[in-house]
Amino acid sequence: MSDKPEMKSERGLLEDISAKLDGLAVAMEKTGIAEYVDMLHNPRRLMVVNFWAGMVRGFGMAIGFTLLTALVIYLLQKLVVVNMPLIGDFIADIINIVRSQLYTDVFHLPQGKM
Repeated sequence: MSDKPEMKSERGLLEDISAKLDGLAVAMEKTGIAEYVDMLHNPRRLMVVNFWAGMVRGFGMAIGFTLLTALVIYLLQKLVVVNMPLIGDFIADIINIVRSQLYTDVFHLPQGKM
């Protein structure tokens, strides 16, 4: 009779291990590891997928940067209209620096170059 409780505990342990293995197998299938390994064995497909991923990522960055820049310019325009002394003076200084740099580059060409 002393063998019966041990058999039950071993059987329960084996059932627990089997359930955990089944859960692990389902989780691994959901992650798509098999498709990833297949793609690694096909270098041409890997390059095509990475190329398109890079194109989409670059396009997204360009659109994001454009929207962010437009937002900053819009906010700066609104700040100039409000005529905040510190920010308005700062923007005016930047404009003056750009203008002076533009004029010095145009009218003071290095010797021997036209």
